Order: sequence, then structure tokens, then C-alpha cells
Amino acid sequence: MPDPQPTPAAHIERLAEVVALPIGRWDTAARLIYCNSPYVQWAGRSRDQLLGRSLAELYGEAAWNAARPAFEHAFSRGETSSYERLLTHPPHPPRWARMQVFPDIENGVVASVFTIATDIHEDVLAREALIAARVRLDRFTENIPNPLIYLDRDGVIRFANKAYRDACGKPAEAIVDHHLRTVRGDAVWQEHLPYLERALAGETVHYSRLVDGLTHGPRWLRTSFVPDFDDDGAVLGLYTVTIDVHDLTIAQEQLRRSVERDALTDVLSRRAMMARIDGVLADALQAPVALYFVDLDGFKSVNDEFGHGEGDELLVRVGAALQASVRVEDAVGRFGGDEFLVLAEVRDAAGAEALAQHLLAAIRNVTALAGRVSASVGYALAPGDATQAIKLLQCADEAMYAAKRQGKNRVKSFAGLTQAR
Repeated sequence: MPDPQPTPAAHIERLAEVVALPIGRWDTAARLIYCNSPYVQWAGRSRDQLLGRSLAELYGEAAWNAARPAFEHAFSRGETSSYERLLTHPPHPPRWARMQVFPDIENGVVASVFTIATDIHEDVLAREALIAARVRLDRFTENIPNPLIYLDRDGVIRFANKAYRDACGKPAEAIVDHHLRTVRGDAVWQEHLPYLERALAGETVHYSRLVDGLTHGPRWLRTSFVPDFDDDGAVLGLYTVTIDVHDLTIAQEQLRRSVERDALTDVLSRRAMMARIDGVLADALQAPVALYFVDLDGFKSVNDEFGHGEGDELLVRVGAALQASVRVEDAVGRFGGDEFLVLAEVRDAAGAEALAQHLLAAIRNVTALAGRVSASVGYALAPGDATQAIKLLQCADEAMYAAKRQGKNRVKSFAGLTQAR
């Protein structure tokens, strides 16, 4: 009589002995009816203590509740399933494992199931760390005070944090999965579009603008467009984050003005004025310019008799009068003390003389102490008298001193000096 053919389960059991993973076989009552040597070592018990006992008896109700759905799926449907569980089998430290449950089918009936345990402890820890990091990132992006959104390549908003939703005054469902143009309007879309296109080309872009209609009035805001690259360097979309730079912008403007403007009179500073002269002289051949050197006559007596406060007020009025006497594109600066410079584009020598007389009259009109304070005005023309800033300044200065020598309260041109020599 031939030997009976071994069952499929017997084949699997023989294979299981050479596999380094814990393998068990369970009947329909979830009792362990076979386990390989790695399983015995893994369970920390002898075979006699393991075989014939249910999973709940061996490892507790919590373990069975975790395993039950996979067991029922394998027995009822004849399909492989799996689940994960934190194993706490003494004397081993707790370890995460994935349990695969696959059916042992005989004659179309699932007579038992096999389980294979795979250690996934490091994978689970890494996954949990990644999830925790994602949660922290989501919490951070949601709660930072700066409006933040993520746009896909088509300009559709895929994420908008609370600050952005609050700034728009719209709920998430009216923002997320909607086009930026729909959410913010065509004007904002057109304003953003050049920067969006540069970011989608792979460039990080920043731009600032003064925004009206905010709760606390107009504010300077800066928006950054940051491309989101995939592993191959392709741009998937972009982030935009907007920060309030109002106070910084105002401080920078004040600093710039402190360098460019005279603190008392608000006309250009000496340094800024000289830079302006240098720049204008580069085009003097196409557009002649006149540099006027204005010095107040009798100003020291105002400080001596009425005090520096009155003197300062007089300087402020003179600076304002000079600025009001020239065009916006012309320049007025304080050279130092009671000396002012005026740089203006002129047609010819006659035009330069007319403007000089106009400046002198403007100073007379604002001088409260008209009988005591006047002005001596000297001027020079570029390129006729000089083509370099320092030389042009020297010519105008020389003409101003000539006006003083001739009795003050008058105008003198450098060309007039050279003609008289």
C-alpha cells in the first residue's frame, strides 16, 4: 500500500522549519496547532506551553482583538490579510511586528491558517517620527502669523493657512482648490503673475508693495514666491508667504532720508547734492545746467540777537522757498550752515540769470528780518564754465563771494567775472 500523500499543510510545516521567521498554524477556533522553532524562541515558551492554546489564552484578549479581523477574513474568504501589533512577549522588549495571515485550503475548505511574523519595529518608529514631524509642520504652517499658501502649476490653491484665510476674510472651502484669480480677483492675479511665472521657472522671487484696505490702514508687505521641486528638479508648484515689513520699510526710508536729506530743512544733504551734480554733469552737453551757490547775508546776527531757534526757523523757510522756486526735477541742497546749493537745467545764460534773480526774490519774500538778512547768489554753467562737479562748485562759490564783495543782496555769474578780468 503506497504511503499517503502529505497534505499541503505538512509541506508548509516542513518548509517553515528552515525559515528564520516565526510561523504558526491555527485551527478554526484560533488554537495554535503548529509552530516552527523560530516561533518557539520568539514566543519565549516551550511547544507544550504553546500548542493547543488559543491566541487569546496565549497573548491576551487585546492581542486576539487585533488578530480577529485578519483571521475571520482568511477563514471566510480564503484570502491573505495582515495586521500590525506591538508585541510584548517576555523576556523580549516590546517590538512592532506585521502578522500575515494566509489560509490553508484543503478540498476547497479553509481548514486552518498560517501566520508569519515580521519585525517592522524600526520601520514603525521611522513612520511614526515622520507622521509626528508632519503633524508639527502642519501645526506650524497653520498657526504661523504670516499668510501662507501652496499653489500648483495651474495657479490653484492647494493649501491656505489660517492667517491667509483671515486676511482674505473667507473660509477654507472658498479658498482651497480654487484658482488664485477667483479667490483674490483679477487685479491681484495680474500683479502676482510675473512673479509666479518666475517662480514656476525655478527662481525664488520677492517683492514688496504698499497694500490698502487692511484693518490697521495701509501697510508695506513683502511676498516671497518659493518653487517646490521634486527629486528630479522639476517644479511641482510653489509656496507664497507674505510678511509685514511696514515698520522695517519706514525705518529704512527714514535712514535713507537721514543720509539724503538735511535734518533741519529737509532739502538734500551736502553728500546727496554732490552726487546729484555728478550725475547731471554726465548729460550736461545735451542739457546745460546751472549751479547756484546761495549764502545768507547777516545770518549770524540773527542767531546772536534772537537765538538759534529763530535762526533755524529762518533756514527752514529759505530751504522751502528755494524748493518752491524750481521744478521737481531740479535739486536744492544745504551745503552747510547758511549756505544752499540749487542745481537746475536751463536753456541758456539768459535763463540762468532769470532763475538766479527769481531765487533771490524768493528769499527776500520769506525773510522776516528783511532789513538785516539778504542773500548773495553766485552761479556757474556747465559745460561752459566747468564739466566736473568740484570745478563747477568752485566757480559758483567764487561768483557768490564776488556778489558779497560788491555789496551783497545780489546775483553774480562766474561768466561775468571772467569777462571783467
